[in-house]
Amino acid sequence: MQSVMIERAKALLADGTVARVIGWKAGEFDYDQTPATFSTAEELDAGFVFDDFSAANLSKYLIKETLKEGKTLVFLKPCDSYSLNQLVSEHRIKRERVYAIGVACDGKLDAAKAIESGAEAATSMKSDGKNVTAQTLYGTKTLLFADALAERCVSCKSRAHVACDEIIGAEGEKRDAGRFDLVAKLEAMSEAERFDFWRGELSRCVRCNACRNVCPACTCEKCVFDNDASGVAQKAAVVPFEENMFHIIRAFHVAGRCTDCGECSRVCPQNIPLHLLNRKFIKDIDELYGDYQAGEDAEAKGPLGSFKTDDVEPSVVHAREGGKK
Repeated sequence: MQSVMIERAKALLADGTVARVIGWKAGEFDYDQTPATFSTAEELDAGFVFDDFSAANLSKYLIKETLKEGKTLVFLKPCDSYSLNQLVSEHRIKRERVYAIGVACDGKLDAAKAIESGAEAATSMKSDGKNVTAQTLYGTKTLLFADALAERCVSCKSRAHVACDEIIGAEGEKRDAGRFDLVAKLEAMSEAERFDFWRGELSRCVRCNACRNVCPACTCEKCVFDNDASGVAQKAAVVPFEENMFHIIRAFHVAGRCTDCGECSRVCPQNIPLHLLNRKFIKDIDELYGDYQAGEDAEAKGPLGSFKTDDVEPSVVHAREGGKK
């Protein structure tokens, strides 16, 4: 598929349809890929890559790139297209300045999971869709594709695009992959158990801000955590409460707007399952206001940003699934 994508991008650059292309390029290792912008056919031939390790959601990079002259071509996996729609609905980008090409996806690999599964000290990884072959300092290691599948792909909500101008590859369908199963397990814990779980996870946070910086829903011109007057700007946590505060505030900030793309957990160097905080809010919103998927429809109004006369009230205790309150 990579060659088809490159040729299509080169054609759109050549006829003036687009002025630049947002895609992926290899980092230090072939499995360590990063978003990149390409402006010429030569740059595409030299650096553009797309394979089972092309996991990054490229939608957020449209915010800055679409401020430039001409249209921006972006390649979007199905889950990424939800983020595009959400950014359009929030007026963070203008849809007419984007040329979106949807690319089929059967799940992306998480290099960290592959390394944990036996590919320690890997210098290269290749996938054939069934197995991952890693060249390591200790020899060749072969892993099952499923053992290195990214968590968000294990619980993928859809393999169908909701916003694109054309599609390369076979279009998939929506899925019921049990993405709220882990949230339900957390809800079944006692308050003390949940507190201990999140303290154990959040205590590893080093405040690198990677989760915030990569999140398509975090698009404030100036984050409160960058505001010197806030008293918490770029501040290393002194007490446990401060470790909790950063992530709880961020989760509340994106509530009702998070498309569950999983980028926050993907980039976390401490492997904190930050997506579970967002999924808890998504689950609550679905139970209190009715099923709603952020980014599914660019014209839809989110349940937390609109009012209906039959909306739940803070003073009313609502029964939840399983008899919980």
